[in-house]
Amino acid sequence: MGILKKKQTDGTVAVEPAPSKKRLRKIIAAVIVLALLGGGLLAFGGSGKGQERQAAEYTTETVTRQDITTELSYSGTLEPADSYIVTGLVAGEILTADFEEGDTVKKDDVLYTIDSSDAGNSLERAENAVAQAQRSYDQLLDSLDDLSIRANTAGQVVDLAVEVGDEVTMGQTIATLRDSATMTIELPFPADEAALFTIGQSAQVTVDGSFETVYGTVTSISASDTVLSGNRIVRNVEISVSNPGAITNTTTATATVGTSACAQSGTFAYAAEKTVTAKASGEVASLSVQEGDMVSKDQVLVVLSSDSLDDQIQNAADQVEDAKLSLDSQQDSLDNYTISSPIDGTIVDKTYKQGDNAEAGKQLCTIFDLSYLTFTMNIDELDISQVAVGQKVRITADAVEGQTFEGTVTKVSINGTTSGGVTAYPVTVRIDNTGGLLPGMNVDGAIVVSEKQDVLAVPVEAVERGNQILVQTGETTGGDKAVGEDGIPAGFAYVEVTLGETNGEYIEITEGLSDGDVIAYIQPTFEASNLMDEMYGPMGTETMVVEAEPMPAGGGGPGGGGMPAGGGGGF
Repeated sequence: MGILKKKQTDGTVAVEPAPSKKRLRKIIAAVIVLALLGGGLLAFGGSGKGQERQAAEYTTETVTRQDITTELSYSGTLEPADSYIVTGLVAGEILTADFEEGDTVKKDDVLYTIDSSDAGNSLERAENAVAQAQRSYDQLLDSLDDLSIRANTAGQVVDLAVEVGDEVTMGQTIATLRDSATMTIELPFPADEAALFTIGQSAQVTVDGSFETVYGTVTSISASDTVLSGNRIVRNVEISVSNPGAITNTTTATATVGTSACAQSGTFAYAAEKTVTAKASGEVASLSVQEGDMVSKDQVLVVLSSDSLDDQIQNAADQVEDAKLSLDSQQDSLDNYTISSPIDGTIVDKTYKQGDNAEAGKQLCTIFDLSYLTFTMNIDELDISQVAVGQKVRITADAVEGQTFEGTVTKVSINGTTSGGVTAYPVTVRIDNTGGLLPGMNVDGAIVVSEKQDVLAVPVEAVERGNQILVQTGETTGGDKAVGEDGIPAGFAYVEVTLGETNGEYIEITEGLSDGDVIAYIQPTFEASNLMDEMYGPMGTETMVVEAEPMPAGGGGPGGGGMPAGGGGGF
């Protein structure tokens, strides 16, 4: 059971943690002393029936309705909603620090700028390293493309020099391609006449032997003259014709251009016959053509594979990634030279100012978010079951006298801490309207466990053992407080009641009494309280509910054989 401590005269109390075993023994001992003392004080009139109660003074009170509030009272130290110690990650001269202690800042506001000239140079070097690594990687990718050997012209594959599985070196001949659909022939014409020819001009070609005539066009005209036998001055003219099928590179022919005839015969040549060579080394993985196949320009002929090239490409890719990571690190480092506020808040401490040389890892300033305050109440294990998130908390502080603040329970931790055989659980309380409260202040918080409004209530002293209360049932004689021979005031009788919530001073009556009933009870004596203080030291206003065992002597109270019915009540 909790300890009830009276806090103010409006009936509101706070329930403090249950006492330790040592303290509990102290309170129980005090209660026993009270019981013994009460018995002695009340017995001074003699040992006859009712003499104890006749010596006592009863207090009467009318039963009324009031509000009963039960609270758990604990203390704590205020903390800001959030706090952040700004620490520099780099060293250098502070160029700007345009704020002072007490200033309000927003998240991402610039607090410090530090000279970053050295970091800028490092960043440029890192950028160059990335560019160089990327170029090397791209070149190797181009080399990978070289593993696919392509036709350098359109034509027929007249020779394929490799087979699958062959090892090929860079520059080795792979195939020979020939364009036999078009033939060219170079013929000498009189120089003065050839000078008048034009590129694309029509020409008539006559094949020697068969005297077959084919038509072609002038494709080139020599710019210089040549002297043939007999001092004939000529210029060579190249003519291109479509091969009807029978012309080879051994066929000879003559030609005329306009009215001009050539000076002598010439031999046909294929328009294109080129050798395809490897641009990379590797093993022939596949052949895409065979000899005699017609191919187009850039068509893949042979595919090579190269493990060494694959490794080089992977290494180059890794180097690019490493260079980029280094660049990112340099960029992050450069960002560290501009220090911004991590939170909205108030500057509470400024360690470095403009012109100072900042050191890496040193505290630059401290920021508190004062939008609200919090504190932690360490709730005893016997009380923690009564605490829940959302409960209201009434808060006072010695530093702000005369004001009461309202808080709310925002967190109930299940990670308790045990000390001296008692476990306490941290409960976080939030205060939005902080008034004059500041971080670091000590506060008292009372968690409102229950609130009963407009209920019947009587002083706790009025309730005796067995939940009995003296209630006026008729007219009194001999004065309001006259006591009969049985020790009970005239016109009063014991009524059993049902109890509800208590605030330590008053207790709710749910059944047994009505509004306006008059009750009688004996208030505790000052002598008993003083004696407890002398024996055990001051115990404050704490009260503990203890049901005493029946005493061997006495009587008069309900049930008989126990403590005197009027001896201070059951509380």
